[in-house]
Amino acid sequence: MKYDTIDLASLAERLIAARKAAHITQEAAATHLDMSRPTFIAIEKATRRPRPDELVKLSALYQEPLNKLLRNDARHDTRQAQLRPHLRATLDACVSEGPGLEFAISQLTAYIDDYQYLENLLDAKATPHFPPQVRIAPGSIERFAEHCAQEERARLNLGAHQPIYSLRKTLEEAGMHVFFEKLDSKLAGLYVFVPGFGYCILVNRLHPRERRRWTTAHEYGHFLSDRDRPGVDYTKTLQRKPENEKFADAFAAAFLMPDAGVQRRFYEEVERSGDFKVSDLCHMADYFAVSLMAMTLRLESLGLIPRGSWDQISAAKVSVQALKQEAGVDLSVGSSASRDDDAPLAYPQRYKLLAVQAFVDEKITEGQLAKLLRCARIEAREIVQQCTATEDDEDEDENGRQQSVVLQLTHSLLAEA
Repeated sequence: MKYDTIDLASLAERLIAARKAAHITQEAAATHLDMSRPTFIAIEKATRRPRPDELVKLSALYQEPLNKLLRNDARHDTRQAQLRPHLRATLDACVSEGPGLEFAISQLTAYIDDYQYLENLLDAKATPHFPPQVRIAPGSIERFAEHCAQEERARLNLGAHQPIYSLRKTLEEAGMHVFFEKLDSKLAGLYVFVPGFGYCILVNRLHPRERRRWTTAHEYGHFLSDRDRPGVDYTKTLQRKPENEKFADAFAAAFLMPDAGVQRRFYEEVERSGDFKVSDLCHMADYFAVSLMAMTLRLESLGLIPRGSWDQISAAKVSVQALKQEAGVDLSVGSSASRDDDAPLAYPQRYKLLAVQAFVDEKITEGQLAKLLRCARIEAREIVQQCTATEDDEDEDENGRQQSVVLQLTHSLLAEA
């Protein structure tokens, strides 16, 4: 029924986007279908309806689920058409466009499409309240970014001193959509604001945790200052940064390492020992869950340690890992450096719960669930069990059967103390 009623123009747009994402030429696709190139072009121009068997072959060739190609969602096509050229336009001239960037764009677009599909399927559209966009004020960009970071920390109830260990969770609860994917090492992250859906960030999953946190906060700075302009951030620093990049960097530093909290921690250490050593710097970076370089440069910018301190540390050619171990920083699971929930889960928690709910409600099949969760079917079943398990709320009766325990929210936890 979907095939008979689908809009040909929308289908053609999806087929074109899928072919480009798979880096397949029109000639190769036509050969795969055993047809001439003009006949194939007619399909992509929406002047010829593809046969069901041709769609199945294209789905396999492009490695794109058939049900996704048949979705009648014009917003997806518009998003595909707008997102790619906008992101390409932000390319740094020193970095050539290649399959790495194309892959990243296609992944971010696919996540956005699937997320909106689940929201529409379950009628569970979120209504976040975003702060108004800021216009970078004339004068010191760093000072303005500091002000914006303080405003955002106050708006999100993060306090003026403490670190943000649950950065990803905090931003997602505020309405952001943060995704993680294995990207080209040159790419740090991508960002785009989708009207009617929200701000979306794709972070390189292969980068160290501290770098992922920095990229996430940096992209959030872009959301505040230029959310209407999609962009790409690279690991290689530009020689001359534009204003919006300077703002995003300064915002990330102030957001993750608040002025008041850094100064309090610094002076407490100085008062305790009368000095501030490299070992103290290592512990401070661990406390704020940032890289040693970011912590050092932040202290330099606040005038707490001399300028050039990081140059001296990096010139010593000693690995950061070795410095932290010698300083006694706990690098095991559970330490402050590893407590952040910027875990390797590819999609937001809400996305996973929506997918599981759609499956439980029998709105999607197990195969569709596995594709949405980017995993095998057996792992998808395990995720469903984890999300729907109620063992913690049950006890066994004398026959070994699970018996629900009634718990009132008004039950006193102190009555029997």
